[in-house]
Amino acid sequence: MKILSLCLIALLLTVSFAARAECESSGIGIVVMHGKGGSPARHVAELASGLEANGICVANLDMPWSARRSYDSDVRTTEKEVEAALDTLRSKGAKTLFVSGHSQGGLFALHFGNAHHVAGIIAIAPGGNVGNAMFAEKLGDSVTRARQLVAEGKGNGKTQLFDFESSKGLIPVVTTPAIFLDWFDPAGAMNQTEAVVHMAADVPVLYVAPTNDYPALIKVNPAMFAALPRNPFSKFYQPNATHIGSPAASLDEILRWTREVASRAGPQSAQ
Repeated sequence: MKILSLCLIALLLTVSFAARAECESSGIGIVVMHGKGGSPARHVAELASGLEANGICVANLDMPWSARRSYDSDVRTTEKEVEAALDTLRSKGAKTLFVSGHSQGGLFALHFGNAHHVAGIIAIAPGGNVGNAMFAEKLGDSVTRARQLVAEGKGNGKTQLFDFESSKGLIPVVTTPAIFLDWFDPAGAMNQTEAVVHMAADVPVLYVAPTNDYPALIKVNPAMFAALPRNPFSKFYQPNATHIGSPAASLDEILRWTREVASRAGPQSAQ
């Protein structure tokens, strides 16, 4: 038993040293966030594995908007989850850090870049803008009900409310009214116009706008990119892909862009 334990410890140390050596060799770490109702094992999995195969350190996270979690944490707590992932990448030897996300994860990545100093933000087919007219129409009743429950002092008890996704329609979620409002207040963190306008000026954005995205996103993407603060490294990239296929279709450009940014940037920390 003692020999087995020593062998296990040696194996864990070998894996740890190998991971650190890999991160130190590339110097790049990327947080990857999936889209609404997704998971690390679905639409972003090929992107994450492709990055790792090219020597990039990756933290592929399970986000609160996954099917499993059903909005179990508020916006600030979720920011801390991303901050912790960046710290983990840094501990493994990554010095230049990026935050990426697909669909709702892309919008959250833009929000994260408002107040956190990283080397760059990668917004892949960002969606889920609660400030647009469609969300107001589809989710107005849930937002009103959540506000009423909070006003009645019932904001911390779980209840069923509704999320919305273009391809699926209304989606029931069970969370607290207070957390729901944190995510779905039309003027809150997931208002895409506010997120792009308030992006930190020194944080470049790779804005991925697939040519076969949902029509509403195709329409707004150029204006959203144009609203970002000017940065010489920001880029509007249009892969020939669908909304779902855009993470995998963006692998080569993400590798190229992050290496270019990293070559001209010093070590980054999330603050």
